Amino acid sequence: MKSWRALALLAVVALVGAVGTFVVGAATGMGGSELRHLAAYVAPALLVTVAAMWVAGRLLARASLAQRFVAVGALGAAVALTNLWVLSRQMFVSEHDATLLSVLLLYSVGAGIGAAVVTARSSARAVRRLTATASALGEGDLDARTGTIEAGPELDVLAATLDNMAARLQLAQERERTAESTRRDLITAVSHDLRTPIASLRAMVEAIDDAVVDDPVTMRRYAGEMRRSIKQVVAMVDDLFELAQLDAGAIETETLRARLGEVVSSAVAAVELQAEEKGLSLIAELNGAEDAPCSPRLARVIQNLLVNAVRHTPADGSVRIEARHSVDALEVAVADTGEGIAPEDLARVFEPFFRADPARHGAGAGLGLTLAKRIVETLGGQISAESEPSGGARFAVTLPAK
Repeated sequence: MKSWRALALLAVVALVGAVGTFVVGAATGMGGSELRHLAAYVAPALLVTVAAMWVAGRLLARASLAQRFVAVGALGAAVALTNLWVLSRQMFVSEHDATLLSVLLLYSVGAGIGAAVVTARSSARAVRRLTATASALGEGDLDARTGTIEAGPELDVLAATLDNMAARLQLAQERERTAESTRRDLITAVSHDLRTPIASLRAMVEAIDDAVVDDPVTMRRYAGEMRRSIKQVVAMVDDLFELAQLDAGAIETETLRARLGEVVSSAVAAVELQAEEKGLSLIAELNGAEDAPCSPRLARVIQNLLVNAVRHTPADGSVRIEARHSVDALEVAVADTGEGIAPEDLARVFEPFFRADPARHGAGAGLGLTLAKRIVETLGGQISAESEPSGGARFAVTLPAK
């Protein structure tokens, strides 16, 4: 099918050229008999031209760019010389004029072939660069780039597209490596953090099963310790499950909305008992943002920040929740009067199971801040941490207003 289409295209192009010849002849005053005489020569020339172009196309199908360009120039010159020879044989052109035109045509052939060779070398050099870049990318060298080739708009666009593709592949590979590294660290950290509560549970269960302890006081103490260990394991599993959902892109476009005041109240209620046990003051200053619409998932973010603040704030300290609402953004911050965070650890506090100064971690699962960061980023916002040298930490969440 493609072969027939190519042949039809060649025929159309040659026919247009023949029609142009008759138009020029008629415009220069040629009569009907002269036009018929001209047609007697043009018709076979048309068939020969189409056949020659068809054969050349088949022969040059696997030729290089230089060979194709030279062949096209030579074919055009050959057709012109053949036409001139026919005209001179038919006495339409004097022998002297035919010789002069032949010399000029031969000179034009040399100039055309030279130009074709130069153009072909430039294009071939660009194609070789594109091929080398594609081969390097195929072998895994994602740093390979074609760069600027200046070989015409088509090849320039192809080179830019190839380089953009390589950049995207490199970025995707870097993200995959980072995700794989995080996944390995996460598995290692989970295994380490699960070992402690599981080992404690195992020891207490074995002690009860082997009747090593049987007095009510010890049994009640063991039951309390077992409950705390189970609670820690359950919290860790829940956080891991939610992290997996976020990594899989389970949260996309949220349609449910809640009032910020309700979200903050829910988060405060989850830590109120622990704060009372430590004698901490929980202060909420929403500054008129109580009715601001937000995602219900923000409750989990604020709760995790409050749990972290309560855990690391000494007795008689305070934890403050502040909010601001503008046309463009909703800002919520949780600040405490705890021991603070070392400057070198601020950039890593959101990493899974990161262990910084002992003052900043305790019996939690170690995923609260990581989960908070993932939720905020999934909602299109940002979360940051800062700490003063004198102590205390502040975590700020900024979400786009919707």
